[in-house]
Amino acid sequence: MDKEEARRIFEPPAREALAAFPVEPESLDLVAVAENITFRVVDARDGRKYVFRLHRPWYHTLDELISERVWLRALVEAGISVPAPVPARDGREYVQVAIPGTGEQRYAGMITWTEGRLLSEVLAENTDAAWRASAFEQLGTITASMHNQSADWDVPAGFTRHHLDTDGLMGDRPFWGPFWEHTLLSPAESRLLLDTRDRIRVALARYGRNPKAYSLIHADMHPRNVLVNGGGLTVIDFDDTGFGWHLYDIAVALIHHQGTAEYDAVEAAFMRGYRRLRALADADRALLPMFLLMRGMVQIGWYHQRPELGVTPNFHRMKNDVCARCASFTLP
Repeated sequence: MDKEEARRIFEPPAREALAAFPVEPESLDLVAVAENITFRVVDARDGRKYVFRLHRPWYHTLDELISERVWLRALVEAGISVPAPVPARDGREYVQVAIPGTGEQRYAGMITWTEGRLLSEVLAENTDAAWRASAFEQLGTITASMHNQSADWDVPAGFTRHHLDTDGLMGDRPFWGPFWEHTLLSPAESRLLLDTRDRIRVALARYGRNPKAYSLIHADMHPRNVLVNGGGLTVIDFDDTGFGWHLYDIAVALIHHQGTAEYDAVEAAFMRGYRRLRALADADRALLPMFLLMRGMVQIGWYHQRPELGVTPNFHRMKNDVCARCASFTLP
């Protein structure tokens, strides 16, 4: 769906739902068309900006959406740079609205807007090694801060989010789809992924779910979900947040540099920042290659769930790399 069609379908119900929130909109601009439909709202009273999102109807229940905001508020209270939720005038976290153009019912929610540019864009332009190391060191520190908060947090009653555990990542029905069934995999590649999945499950059972290593995680902290503003970073888009291994969170942050000449420097910088605030034993760090491989397998499943995206050269490179790593994978 292009932006013009999305604007025609979603802007009228977005304006309807926006009336329930404590703003006087000067403008409502469509900024992203993806699984969720995202607008930027400017308040005419003070010029403040907000993110206004119409959430896809099939991904999370209302209780799961509310739980995401409960954790966001806890992170804000802990001093971590993330957007702050904005409730409706009557205190509701979300307002349900009908989308006549699609026949859907969607939940509309608001959070504060964060100025800045995507880290992915800045990395593409800024080749200065010192700056890149500083950025990933800061991202490591932010990640450790989030893991410190979540590992020590008493999860409130009624809080509910999915689990990215052995079943959620490597089960028979993983959360982001059966990666071994992607139509562009050969029969041999599918068997290879399944065999690797079974071996990873053995390693995960051995690793366990110790609360020091497994708690709420962002789960999608790649460079397109991190904003750069001046010298600071802000983590955005908590749509995939769930309970999972901290190493999976780290793998997501690093995987886009895997296979590049700078990967070792990026990982080292990230770990410097991370270990400044949170211990990570060498035995745990030794499992990072397995979690990087798991993230690659999960990405194939994500594409399998979204055939409308088509096939890109990047997918073929990713698939071939994942298969090569599966072929050389040994149990840690």
